[in-house]
Amino acid sequence: MIWFPTPTEAPKYQMIQGALGQHGGDPSSSPTSYLFSNGPSLPEGRDPVDYTLEQMAKFNIGRAVVDVALDPAGAGAAQRHPDRFIASCSVDPNLGMEAVRQIERLHREFGIRAVSLAPAMMNPQVPIDDKRAYPVYAKCVELDLAVFITVGVPGPRVPMAAQRVELLDEVCWFFPELRIVMRHGAEPWDDLAVKLMLKWPNLYYSTSAFAPRRYPQSIIDYANTRGADKVMFAGYYAVGLTWDRIFTELDQLQLKDDVWPKFLRDNAYRVLGLAPASS
Repeated sequence: MIWFPTPTEAPKYQMIQGALGQHGGDPSSSPTSYLFSNGPSLPEGRDPVDYTLEQMAKFNIGRAVVDVALDPAGAGAAQRHPDRFIASCSVDPNLGMEAVRQIERLHREFGIRAVSLAPAMMNPQVPIDDKRAYPVYAKCVELDLAVFITVGVPGPRVPMAAQRVELLDEVCWFFPELRIVMRHGAEPWDDLAVKLMLKWPNLYYSTSAFAPRRYPQSIIDYANTRGADKVMFAGYYAVGLTWDRIFTELDQLQLKDDVWPKFLRDNAYRVLGLAPASS
């Protein structure tokens, strides 16, 4: 998934200001600045979508997932370039049926292929297995949508309990058809994440929010063995990482030759229900 670059950090983190509470600080700055430095910025006077397409062409990126609900440029990008941008939406399960109707509406308008949940970033927080999230999961099954769920210790300074990896277990059991993609690392429970992927056929892992040299070794080992069909690439442009850094470090990633196409493209296409990518 990508987020279109902006002159300031404010749009990216507006949603989580309530969850940050007394740790929110300046709303125009990033709550993860202690983790990332020298991230991408939008050159003055440039259109964020056009600039992003140039960056994608530079690094031979065919398609990318965008958020049409939270990213100010996401909806327009998905409408103008449906062949390049795959629509998804973030929702807040605290909204109850309003969240369900939002998914339905954005599915009609944009053909969204996934829904995103950030359990620890909601205000109040919504743990992965909380009853408030179940209508969202059910709607995703009904519409054949994947759900991306942020798991592991959150980067922003909010409590972590809502994102403990073991909370996925009962959700996978209750919704066997639901395609769940773990997002943002699963640390320090990445070994458990691997165990659960072995257990549950429709549980997957994406490498979002981590520079390639920081990918957990357990995930790399799993991708090279029994998990070749379960692990997929996700950058962190333009929230914390530049494409230059991402692709420089990807060159050093120790994946088997036959795993690379699955990791970079094929697994994501399958999980998102898209037609197979042309080679």
